Amino acid sequence: MTGTVTHDPPPVAGGRPGGPLIITEDTDLLDDLLRLCAAAGATPEVHPSVPARRGHWEAAPLVLVGDDAARGVRGAARRPAVVLVGRDQDDPGVWRRAVEIGADHVLMLPDGEQWLVDRIADVAEGVGRPALTVGVIGGRGGAGASTLACALAVTSAREGLRTLLVDADPLGGGLDVLLGGETTEGLRWPAFAASRGRLGGGALEESLPELHSLRVLSWDRGDCVAVPPQAVRAVLAAARRRGGTVVVDLPRRVDDGVAEILAQLDLGLLVVPGELRAVAAAGRVASAVGMVLADLRVAVRGPYAPGLDDREVARLLGLPLAGEVPVEAGLLRASEGKEPPGATGRGPLARFCRGFWERALVEVAAG
Repeated sequence: MTGTVTHDPPPVAGGRPGGPLIITEDTDLLDDLLRLCAAAGATPEVHPSVPARRGHWEAAPLVLVGDDAARGVRGAARRPAVVLVGRDQDDPGVWRRAVEIGADHVLMLPDGEQWLVDRIADVAEGVGRPALTVGVIGGRGGAGASTLACALAVTSAREGLRTLLVDADPLGGGLDVLLGGETTEGLRWPAFAASRGRLGGGALEESLPELHSLRVLSWDRGDCVAVPPQAVRAVLAAARRRGGTVVVDLPRRVDDGVAEILAQLDLGLLVVPGELRAVAAAGRVASAVGMVLADLRVAVRGPYAPGLDDREVARLLGLPLAGEVPVEAGLLRASEGKEPPGATGRGPLARFCRGFWERALVEVAAG
């Protein structure tokens, strides 16, 4: 059981995350709380009562007060992010004690364990604005969505943003190949197939291959071509939690796993060549994607068939125009000995990507 009294979380001293402060003399309860802290990757500070040392009570990002210690906490200065933790589901006095100590949440074990692990993990990692998350999907095969996804991610990293590139298309050949890093050490999608609940954002990031100053989650060369939707949800949530940008290269089919990704995107880019057949195919993709993703925009790639331009393609699809993706002569795969898309920072594709991020980040800041 959990219940909310409501307060905003306190700012962390120095802007740095830390572990919770635990106040209890109940050894069994302490064992449980230490176990939950370990599951969340946090190292707590433990006291039997309010710490005598000045500042420890005020500075802790989260305080977990055992119900046995509530009486001794009543005189402490009021602060947000205090959780009263107990075991007796039928004790009506727990709400009175919560009010007396200024708790913003009442939690009963074992029912509230997962909520508490998530809350502890939040303060251990530091919770700020989630990553601006952009999905890129081709309106038809060969539209250039993977190339644009890589160029956007490389550009974001070159601009100094924490960047993670996610390959959500198991049949696409692997974005690590496009970036020239198929042999780079690190985990791929199959390693996360059994993931459930919450993943640590920092642990995820550190486990992935690092290429061109960004982290890449791609597929290996094995037989696994699907990851359960709950694992996809957990991985993408962890990827977003640490801020910066996340770019996802999406397949054109929308299955349960892709729907989980679409639900976490801030916006999507539908890459459409300037051809009538491509527009017709893209219309079907947009219809499926639009059932989950509210902000879908079209990025048009020339050359154009007679009577078409970028604005006309956007009009026919009924989507906002994100811009015209330039055709860059000589842009080859990294495996053919060339730099990956956008790596040099020069050329029309790199300029398109810089302009996109400038606009998108301004939109996020304004929102």
